[in-house]
Amino acid sequence: MNPFKLQEMLGQAKEMQEQMQQKLAQSVVEGSSGGGAVTVRMNGKKEVLKLSIDPSAVAGLGSAADIEMLEDLITAAFNEAGRKAEEILKSSMSGMLGGLNLPPGLF
Repeated sequence: MNPFKLQEMLGQAKEMQEQMQQKLAQSVVEGSSGGGAVTVRMNGKKEVLKLSIDPSAVAGLGSAADIEMLEDLITAAFNEAGRKAEEILKSSMSGMLGGLNLPPGLF
């Protein structure tokens, strides 16, 4: 392979990676559970931006079962947001790799 062509491809890959990182940081997903009682906002880099808990979800908490239910709702909201962030990442990677014009079957 021509070393100049390889250098050019590596430069393109680095530029695309930087663009993808910017896109991921700017993308925002939201996961919720309990009919919106708990909501998690996360960017495409899976950094948590905000956690919201509806006051009705904590009103009257007293028993261990109530606290466990709230913990489950928080966990579910985080997991949903994480799945959505992962979808953005996969989509971005697919677009980035497609822009390199690689031979079919490499990704």
